[in-house]
Amino acid sequence: MRLHILGICGTFMGGVAALARELGHTVEGSDANVYPPMSTQLEALGIGLMSGYAADHLQPGPDHVQPDLVVVGNAMTRGNPAVEYMLDARLRYISGPQWLGETVLADRDVLAVAGTHGKTTTTSLLAHLLESAGMAPGFLVGGVPGNFGVSARLGGERSEQVRVGTEPSSGASRHLLPRGEGVLKPPVAALFVIEADEYDTAFFDKRSKFVHYRPRIAILNNLEYDHADIFPDVAAIQRQFHHLVRTVPGNGRLIVNAHDERLAEVLAMGCWTPVETFGIGAGDWQASLIEADGSVFSVRHAGRLIGEVRWPLLGRHNVMNALAALAAAVAAGADAQSLLPAFAEFESVKRRMELVGEVGGVRVYDDFAHHPTAIATTLAGLRAKVGAARIWVALEPRSNSMRQGAHAAALAPSLADADQVVFLQRAELAWDAAAVTAALAGHGATVPTVDALLDSLRAQVRPGDQVIFMSNGGFEAAPRRFVESLRDA
Repeated sequence: MRLHILGICGTFMGGVAALARELGHTVEGSDANVYPPMSTQLEALGIGLMSGYAADHLQPGPDHVQPDLVVVGNAMTRGNPAVEYMLDARLRYISGPQWLGETVLADRDVLAVAGTHGKTTTTSLLAHLLESAGMAPGFLVGGVPGNFGVSARLGGERSEQVRVGTEPSSGASRHLLPRGEGVLKPPVAALFVIEADEYDTAFFDKRSKFVHYRPRIAILNNLEYDHADIFPDVAAIQRQFHHLVRTVPGNGRLIVNAHDERLAEVLAMGCWTPVETFGIGAGDWQASLIEADGSVFSVRHAGRLIGEVRWPLLGRHNVMNALAALAAAVAAGADAQSLLPAFAEFESVKRRMELVGEVGGVRVYDDFAHHPTAIATTLAGLRAKVGAARIWVALEPRSNSMRQGAHAAALAPSLADADQVVFLQRAELAWDAAAVTAALAGHGATVPTVDALLDSLRAQVRPGDQVIFMSNGGFEAAPRRFVESLRDA
């Protein structure tokens, strides 16, 4: 089948393209924004990329065959030339999440990772843990995990040789698992780990993406207000999470953040699946920090010490991600103690505190920041590691919520661990960022362009400084341009 994917360079749709190609389909796609790492991955897979959304991308012609099916990304809207042609010509079309659910996930044992923060890291880590246990999972991650080098793959058949013990009881209300060592006996099917986004599915399907995935095991990592362009308040997001909970079967498992009151409220709406909780000093799965930066911590399950984790990631938020992934891997049949050494080998996802380079004693990171809580926890982890060293933040408000100003009041407090902040205020930004930098008491400045931002940093950084570029967009390749400019200085 010939597929044309609209919005192919988004992290999710790029993964869909990779899976379709692995299934043997002929795949091509269009996008208005083509930049690494997704464009690089697609080109390496031999997937044809077209710039923009011209109607003729979908039309038959001398050098082009009309697609059998159009897979529509959720960035597409009415009025888009390709969308309008697709509808007028009555081409077959489907959303990316529905195509994935029907074509890839239907016959697989799905582990879904949901939450406002940490989805990409936790999904990548869970896939890595299952791989280390010999379970050959398929996965779709909203980024490129370092241990795999691709954002998606189908995976292989799972072994029947998994540890099985006491099964929890079931019922029509929320239950906590018994304090035992048992795990659910899974069906013998290929495992698939998916980043489960609450954003809407498509212009013609306003449900959250994750309702299409039908997981047997679901992680509910955290829940805060985000996506101000589609959700009026946090209650609307909680309703979508409740819809996800409704799809998890009674012989499945919910892995839930023990500290999150909003998730507790979601479960109170109704829960028909066994629940395990995780937290730092709380829950069924508990971590205790051995190093303040989160690089070393111990793990207990149901009161019993499992062992210690030593790994390259930092921050309490990543310790929480680690607990969630470990609990889900064990629910899928892996042995907890045997998984612990695999944490040391985990290579994080590109653009999640990715060290881009170190030049003249200046360390430069690229981080996919999109929410004040994620900014605060990332900076707290780095501060715990580097002590009194100066931390610079170059911040682009790139997500829809950020650009609309939904998080403006929370931005300055989230930057408390930074010594200096350079805020990119493009001309089209709908609100005045000066209020944010003013609240930083002389430690922040706004600039109108990326070039001005790079000039400001170059003039002020010194050996020993840590520089973090924070954006969930392309940022005009600013982190790598900054490293190159330091090398050329």
